Amino acid sequence: MRYKPYTLQMHHVFTVASFSRTTTPVVLVELEFEGFTGYGESSMPPYLGESQETVFSFLQKVDLSRFSSPFETADILHYVDTIAANNTAAKAALDIALHDLLGKLMQQPFYKIWGLDPKKIPPTSFTIGIDTQEMIRQKVSEASAFRMLKVKLGLETDKMIIETIRSVTDVPLCADVNQGWKDKYLALDMASWLAERNVVFLEQPMPKDRPEANAWLTERSPIPTIADEACQRLSDVAALKDIYSGINIKLMKCTGMREAKQMAELARALNMKVMLGCMTETSCAISAAAQLAPLADWADLDGALLIDNDLFDGMRVKDGLCILPDRPGIGIVKKSD
Repeated sequence: MRYKPYTLQMHHVFTVASFSRTTTPVVLVELEFEGFTGYGESSMPPYLGESQETVFSFLQKVDLSRFSSPFETADILHYVDTIAANNTAAKAALDIALHDLLGKLMQQPFYKIWGLDPKKIPPTSFTIGIDTQEMIRQKVSEASAFRMLKVKLGLETDKMIIETIRSVTDVPLCADVNQGWKDKYLALDMASWLAERNVVFLEQPMPKDRPEANAWLTERSPIPTIADEACQRLSDVAALKDIYSGINIKLMKCTGMREAKQMAELARALNMKVMLGCMTETSCAISAAAQLAPLADWADLDGALLIDNDLFDGMRVKDGLCILPDRPGIGIVKKSD
């Protein structure tokens, strides 16, 4: 196992309801076995509570020599998960690298190993952060090839943002409020207003620690509500059934590909919608998530498109569609260091 720090540089200042940033720290991980190398990644936006230092501290505790083969997948990932609480992004890096390694050993892309059809991947949205009218119009223009846009809301500028976007495009929108709405009546008014403007769902409209208010909104909203901050891991899913219409699965929240697939399957069994999201990431973590994207109703896999210094070639986006390369593992090739 090898790992090193890396810093992602963003095209534009990225602003949501609670913070702004221009960079994202990541840690890149490699697992080598019998001449094959699997790549993984931890991405740590500030709100996750992880950092490069916490990832290093966690990885230093990992001893993979106790296992004789990477095919002991369930045992390996159970061991990794029990080393310490939380540290989900650090765990995700190992999970992604392990799946990449296994796919290379089997000489198959992981979507094929899982029996999934990449033609069923929904179009990915492209994220428009909170900004000025001029910058919003510029960002929308840059995203003209996309079939859906994801809009960050949650401040007093919400209607201005939507009206600015609607002045230049009529493509469907999804609204990510990042817990920004505090009053359920205002949230319902906004949900109705947004529905009239072709917004197809709301992501985490109200604070995650207000389940009753979110359930009230979900029952009355004309468009689905999706749990993001309220949904971290598999153990969260069942309890959210009557609070939200669906869940947003992110590898960095749920420890990686294995648990993400389990979450998607459970949500489906509970008749909940599935959104597959991401952080700001290289094509390593994005391509890993894309392996299970055929299980999703909506995909938001634009993280690598928001940065200037991607180290990998992997899943590509053409006309808003996710194109998975027919390569083993998670389908990536390292471009440079």
